[in-house]
Amino acid sequence: MRFALPRTRPRSLAGQLFAMQVVLVAAVVAGCAFFAYVSGSAQAKETASRQVRTAALAIAGSPSVREAIRTPDPSAVLQPYAERVRRETGIAFVTIMDPHRVRWTHPHAERIGETFLGHTARALRGETFSETYTGTLGPSIRVVTPVRDGGRIVGLVSAGITVERVSSQVRAQLGALGLAAGAALALGGLGTYVINARLRRHTHGMNAAELSRLHDYHEATLHAVREGLLMLDGQRRIALINDAGRELLGLAPGTVGRRVAELDLPAPLTGALLASEERVDEVHLTADRVIVVNTRPVVGGERRGTVVTLRDHTELQALSGELDSERGFTQALRSQAHEAANRLHTVVSLIELDRAREAVGFATAELELAQALTDRVVGAVAEPVLAALLLGKAAQANERGVELVLADDSLIDDGALPATLPQRDLVTILGNLIDNAVDAASEAATGTADDPADHVPVQRTGPRPARARVTVTALAGDGELLLRVADTGAGVGPADAAEVFRRGWSTHGAGRGLGLALVRQAVHRNGGAVVLEQGPDGGAEFTVRLPLPSGSGAEKEAAPCTP
Repeated sequence: MRFALPRTRPRSLAGQLFAMQVVLVAAVVAGCAFFAYVSGSAQAKETASRQVRTAALAIAGSPSVREAIRTPDPSAVLQPYAERVRRETGIAFVTIMDPHRVRWTHPHAERIGETFLGHTARALRGETFSETYTGTLGPSIRVVTPVRDGGRIVGLVSAGITVERVSSQVRAQLGALGLAAGAALALGGLGTYVINARLRRHTHGMNAAELSRLHDYHEATLHAVREGLLMLDGQRRIALINDAGRELLGLAPGTVGRRVAELDLPAPLTGALLASEERVDEVHLTADRVIVVNTRPVVGGERRGTVVTLRDHTELQALSGELDSERGFTQALRSQAHEAANRLHTVVSLIELDRAREAVGFATAELELAQALTDRVVGAVAEPVLAALLLGKAAQANERGVELVLADDSLIDDGALPATLPQRDLVTILGNLIDNAVDAASEAATGTADDPADHVPVQRTGPRPARARVTVTALAGDGELLLRVADTGAGVGPADAAEVFRRGWSTHGAGRGLGLALVRQAVHRNGGAVVLEQGPDGGAEFTVRLPLPSGSGAEKEAAPCTP
């Protein structure tokens, strides 16, 4: 039977650093201890050599020693003197001898009269030298110096200390050194453990390979994710931002490290990014996009920063607006179908009452009105998307009691609009302007609205029109596309003209109020301009001008079209 050995997980980065640091600290402490031992041993030997040299020179230069040498029995005087000096200085021996190396003194009295064991030739030449030699007391560090009486060398002095005594002193120092080294090792190990415990908490026990792999995944994720990711530090500076985040906010590379307040973002968006509380699914507008912002503070004992996610809802809002238009168009068609059924019943009833002439007149009158509107739109606007949009909006406006009128000077020839001008942007611009105008005109006519969807009401200065009306002008010529929508609503005050484009809220319920913001974004994307003024009927008049490239067919002379 074969057994599979369990795979051992590599040691964590903190564990590896701990082991490395312990070995390093131990090596440093051991090296320092060894150096201290060697240095201490050499220093002990040097100290012992200086000590015995001083003693030997002092004895050799003493007048009492020279006088004792002149006596017939030098040992009687020199032996007590040498022993007293030995005890006071703490050295191992003091030997005084004649030039023929015969001892006059020795720590062991029975050795007096014997021959000195060691070298004396250099001392007999007048030198003072030191050596390590094995004598009667064992290996010793000794100094030999001559005793001079006048110009003659009358004796020699050798003072020494045993190597064993020097070694015992070194061992005593080594014990203290060992305690200090042990304390240093324990303190270094404890400090290393504390530091690595903190490192282990921060790295979550991962090893170097796992951290490297996590970093690679982190970088790949940041660049691959389609949502914008923004991380702010405690000083509200950008600590990290991915490619999608820079694109959504319109930021240039190199913004890491800059403060959010310096990024020239819209004020509501800047406020959301700087807010200390959590923000969930807030819709904000930039110059080109509608983005959904979520923020979450990073808190760990103190505020460490904020994590921000950004989602692009520009296309979703545009599609939502188109869906609302299609839904309204569908409802208008359903209402028209119901109305057509009522009219058909009326015609049938007139025929049953033998009122054929009245039945024919009633039916043809309705057909002429519908056909006249269709012919007017199709004749003036050859762009099929815009023509269909105008017909659909006319049906919706009619259901709300608003007359949608196409201005007489409207003209867009076939092929006048280039392919580079997105049809979706045209639908967004004209559809939202018409919806906004119909709302304002209808509510002003019925007197039910205090604050239309994106309008700020003002006091009307002119007479109220007999019927609510929205006038649309669509003209392609002179290198630009002109779209103008005027209504008979309450109008917009001059001070609020810019506010309606950036407000982003509505009194008509959630999900409304972004229409004019989307219009401004679409116009901005296509390099155009939108202007809000007071219309001829006292209501609001929005004028959009979009540049058209030369040779697009828009520069042909535009002739007025009569209904």
